[in-house]
Amino acid sequence: MTFDRRFAIALLAASAMAAPAAAAPVIGQAAPAFTAVDANGKTRSLSEFKGKTVVLEWTNAGCPYVRKHYDSGNMQGLQTSAAKDGTVWLTVISSAPGTQGYVAGADAKGWKGKEKAAYADLLLDPKGTVGRAYEAKTTPHMYVIDKTGKLVYMGGIDDKPSADPASLKGAKNYVTAALADVKAGRAVAQAATRPYGCSVKYGAAD
Repeated sequence: MTFDRRFAIALLAASAMAAPAAAAPVIGQAAPAFTAVDANGKTRSLSEFKGKTVVLEWTNAGCPYVRKHYDSGNMQGLQTSAAKDGTVWLTVISSAPGTQGYVAGADAKGWKGKEKAAYADLLLDPKGTVGRAYEAKTTPHMYVIDKTGKLVYMGGIDDKPSADPASLKGAKNYVTAALADVKAGRAVAQAATRPYGCSVKYGAAD
């Protein structure tokens, strides 16, 4: 092998090592951009909501931790309250086809009524592209993005990592607190917490 060829191979290897990985979600920095198809087949993007506070909620209707929040009405209450303040609430399903929580077609269109949900839109992410961009690990896993597009909260929905509905009593809701701080123009006091719930049912990465 000639020197020039060895040099070229070494240069390519060095360039590959230096190439930046996909940007991870970082508090205080721009939230990862995304596009996703909603339950009605319309392509939506994060950029269209610039100038509004956005909540991202990862969900899986078969998960008992999710069921705690929906069956009790807690999640719907949060969604309704957020909407009254002009917040855009996007519920995301990253379950792959054939896994728990996956929905498509008519089931996706009927999901809002079935769950009595009050989100602004349901985003379908069967390939896990959006979920992996946000490093969503559990259902629920929550994120708050401010009006400038910066990620200001990510983590658990509250401080009671239990599937028991009784645990809602006295729980500190991190999302409510983060939205209150954003509304007041304050830095979010508790910007990152540990999420809890069922693992997001990703399929094999492309």
